[in-house]
Amino acid sequence: MMHAHRFYIDGEWVEPCVSKTLEVIDPSTEQPAGTIALGSAADVQRAITAARGAFASFSQTSKTERIDLLKRIVDILKRRNDELGDVISREMGAPLAMARAEQAGIGATHFEQTIKAIETFAFDYMQGSTRIVHEPIGVVAMISPWNWPINQIACKVAPALATGCTMVLKPSEIAPFSAVVFAEIMDEAGVPKGVFNLVQGDGPTVGTALASHPDVDMVSFTGSTRAGIAVAQAAAPTVKRVHQELGGKSPNIILPSADFAAAVSAGVRRCFGNSGQTCTAPTRMLVPAERMEEAGLIAAREAAALVVGPPSDPRTDLGPVASGAQFDKIQTLIERGIAEGAELVAGGPGRPSHLNSGYYVRPTVFARVTNQMTIAREEIFGPVLSIIGYDSEEEAIAIANDSPYGLAAYIQGDPQEARALAGRLRAGTVRLNSCAWDSAAPFGGYKQSGNGREYGKFGLHEFSETKSIVGFLDE
Repeated sequence: MMHAHRFYIDGEWVEPCVSKTLEVIDPSTEQPAGTIALGSAADVQRAITAARGAFASFSQTSKTERIDLLKRIVDILKRRNDELGDVISREMGAPLAMARAEQAGIGATHFEQTIKAIETFAFDYMQGSTRIVHEPIGVVAMISPWNWPINQIACKVAPALATGCTMVLKPSEIAPFSAVVFAEIMDEAGVPKGVFNLVQGDGPTVGTALASHPDVDMVSFTGSTRAGIAVAQAAAPTVKRVHQELGGKSPNIILPSADFAAAVSAGVRRCFGNSGQTCTAPTRMLVPAERMEEAGLIAAREAAALVVGPPSDPRTDLGPVASGAQFDKIQTLIERGIAEGAELVAGGPGRPSHLNSGYYVRPTVFARVTNQMTIAREEIFGPVLSIIGYDSEEEAIAIANDSPYGLAAYIQGDPQEARALAGRLRAGTVRLNSCAWDSAAPFGGYKQSGNGREYGKFGLHEFSETKSIVGFLDE
């Protein structure tokens, strides 16, 4: 890629301060897909200086100016959608059709939803004689993951631009090329110099430098809970806002009133989508205990029907997982599930037999899992499903909430019953009966799944400070 060895700082593609590169591996072949430059603290300083310098003017732009900018970005995202999808497929292994339609396409969706939100968002209003003002928070450091790279970039950048913030983005070094294309789109759209900056690099070097920098007003981080803790610790001495969307271990309660076969089948597909590399994946399926055997048979059949293969093959349902480290972690946890006594009903250790290279994982289903087993406690982030039995509705709720995470939860069954139970689940999002995704709904977690909310008007609040001007009107 033309700009892979440069950073986008202050409206220009610039050479790194230190010459250091990293090989990016194509997970479908385990061979190099290219290299990127790795940033240093000096590169971070340049980017933050540019963002700080641009804030004074960009924060004063009108809502109309910012909407026009967002619309230009949407147009270019749509025009370059397939190119963006091709890059994502190569860097993190998503099947090509899915990478274009979902992985890349979701970027324009977030920008369009932000445009809708800002059009009606009240940046200032009167409360009695006091004027309430929502102002941009300032310079934002954005640290984004590899599993849905453009999704997490777009749902940070769009509200930041909409509110008048300036920013420095550090994408994942595992899937960095899509961020290069995104920066090219920002440049083509005419984002003012210094407003959007891109520095590639690893967490310990670039991530820590961003999170700890005194001129950064906010860190928006998406990734593992472990890394989120490290970011919060680095940010703490400067008392900046830290927004975190972290791990998940989402329960999927299938009630006795559900269409059982359809609910189990849909739960398997949702769990295994994106090769299981989705933080909201319903990885704990809760079924009535007396139907455990039936659930295992249905889930095993559904898993066996999924085609695991190269992302370029149109028949492929699941591509590889994104890295060798991720592959090894998943294999270790599958082995742990077997060792702790869960019933393996589909998949298991190793690659699918027809593949001899690439980070491909067999779609794996465990039945008769208890909620204290490792595979029910830890976020596996691969195509591994745990089926847990319950004897009563109360027990199902207790099992669902018995997790350090609280990002998402799912309920399948009679709509009235499902609605009644939704309020008892400790999760930021509860999805009922395989409903469609809502790009305007607030997204974020309880407990160790993070804090703060993204998407739509909720993202606008996240990137804003609230000021009260008391006595604005004479009584």
